[in-house]
Parts: sequence; structure tokens; C-alpha cells
Amino acid sequence: MTQAPEAILLVGGKGTRLRPLTVHTPKPMVPAAGVPFLAHQLARARAAGVEHIVLATSYLAEVFEPYFGDGSAFGLRLEYVTEREPLGTGGAIRNVAGHLESGPDDPVLIFNGDILTGLDINALVDTHVSTDADVSLHLSRVDDPRAFGLVPTDATGRVQAFLEKPQTPEEIVTDQINAGAYVFRRSVIDSIPDSRPVSGERETFPGLLDAGAHLQGMVDSTYWLDLGTPPGLRTRLGRPGTRPRALARGPWPLGERLVMPTAEVAEDAKLTEGTVIGAGAVIGPGARISGSTVLDGAIVEQGAVIADSMVGAGARIGARTVLAGAVIGDGADVGADNELRDGVRVWCGAVLPDGAVRFSSDQ
Repeated sequence: MTQAPEAILLVGGKGTRLRPLTVHTPKPMVPAAGVPFLAHQLARARAAGVEHIVLATSYLAEVFEPYFGDGSAFGLRLEYVTEREPLGTGGAIRNVAGHLESGPDDPVLIFNGDILTGLDINALVDTHVSTDADVSLHLSRVDDPRAFGLVPTDATGRVQAFLEKPQTPEEIVTDQINAGAYVFRRSVIDSIPDSRPVSGERETFPGLLDAGAHLQGMVDSTYWLDLGTPPGLRTRLGRPGTRPRALARGPWPLGERLVMPTAEVAEDAKLTEGTVIGAGAVIGPGARISGSTVLDGAIVEQGAVIADSMVGAGARIGARTVLAGAVIGDGADVGADNELRDGVRVWCGAVLPDGAVRFSSDQ
């Protein structure tokens, strides 16, 4: 088995699809199972033997280093490089090249900061080395690939094309998609144009293919989840029977519920399906919370019912209010006797009066 190389972790995205949760918190720092999502990725990389990681930051870049420091708590050596202007995936990779220690032919791991996966990292590196590829990509098979770009390969796994999201059934020529983890030959990173935005998906990968470079795909159909959307972040992370092994073993046991030590939960409150209650949060009598995350300092009052939802830090959910598939921003105040369903989002600091939003029983 090839020794795991150093890595680049792309954590600069604005997390637009997760707003309002990402107004004050960068996407990789949104809690998942009690710790920032990025902590799971760092732990997974270290378990694979990675020792040096460069974080490519941009949006709210100042948040990362105070939390993770030099990485020694994870057994890692972390460096931080901030983009002055958004550079795209390819541009972000090129922007950190000066902090890499690899030689021109050495492999460099690259991870997207919003993907949770059980990928065998060492197998991807072994595939890259054994096939003498210029770039190797983790490919995942999905039941419905219409929302993704397609990556067909030949019988040996060599990438044949990068196709846009299919619009018709005839355009679905494969169920393989780009799963957001790569191994680059170091010299390929150095060949990416410097100091300008570069899209990896639209420019770097197709350009390499056109130039005759060897791009190798490795299909690994292990657990794969895009954490960049509220449904991805709030569901299947902690539920018994569906929790991915990709979650790192953190300081707290994962079970039917995960309650931080400083949270207060009423004796008759019911927390199920992997619900996570953040530090300093208060859960009132008779509250029922399933498959949801309540972030630090939030208050859920008596008799509230919350399912498949996220409640931001310092927010208040009033008595008897029902949330189903909702996202509540930091510091929002949702009054009593409201009913918010089906992807409703309440912005940070917003105030919703008592009984302002209700759904009739026939809706």
C-alpha cells in the first residue's frame, strides 16, 4: 500500500445552499454530530496516514485557524491559505501550490470540503500510483444522475469524458459521477493557470483530457453525501442504521440522541433518530425532536415538535410550534403556535410572532 500523501482541503465556498446557517459560519464549520463537519474530514484523512494538509480558505476564512490551530490535536500539520478573490476549484488548488512539499511526480490528495464519504483513501492513492495517472478521481454510482455531471470510463477505468448534467434519458450514458476526491500529480497542479479563477470541472479536467493526459477513475460506491444542502446536513448523519461510518469518532458517543454536556433537556422531552443538541441549548418539557440538529444556545420551548430540521445557534422555538424540514437561522425568534414545513427558512435574527404561520389539515 502506498503511503498517503499530503493533501489540500477546499473549504472556501460560501455555502449559499445552506443559508441562513452559513451567514455567520462557513459551511465546513457547521456542526455535524456535535463537532464541525471539517473535523470529520480531518480525522478521516489522518486515519488514512495523511500528516500535512493545506486548507484553501476564502469565505469567513478567519474562523478556521482559531478552532483547529496547527492541527496537532488531530495528529496533523495544518496550514491555511486564503484567497483574496474567489478562484474556483482549479484556481483554489493552484493558489496553495507554494505550500506543498511534494516533488513534481508525487501524488497530492484533494478533497472538497462539503462531501462526507466512506471512501477508501489509500485505495484511491494506490490506483493513482499503479496506473501512473496524471489525475485520479473518486467516482460514485448514483440511482438518479440527472442532478450531476457524468464521468464515463472505459473498461480499465480511464476517464473518457466529462459530461454536463443530462437533460434527456438518452444523455444518461453512465451512472458514474464526480464524487469530489482526487489525487493529482504535483506537476499537474503547477500547470493550472495562476492568479485567476479556474473551474476544475469546466476547465481543468476537460482541458487535461483534451491534452491527452491520463485521468483515471476509481468507482467506490461506499457512503457518499453532499453536505452542502440542508437535507444533506440534517438527515442520515446520526440515525441508527443509516449513520455513515465516514463520521469520525468524536468525544461524544453517537446513539439515538447526542446531547452536549452543558445542554439542558427536560425529563419528558423526547429526542430520537440521531437528534443532536448543542452546548448550552435548552429543551423544554414535552418537546419532541427527531432527526434534527439544535445548535448551541438555542431554546426549544414546551411542547414544540421538530422533525428533520435545523435550529441555529441562539434561536428560540416557541411553545407548541411545529417544524418539519425547516431551517432556522442563528438568533431567530419563532413564536409559539407556528407551523413551518417543507424547506421553509427563517433568516438570522428574524422575528416570527405567535401563530403567524399555520397549515390547515387538508394541505
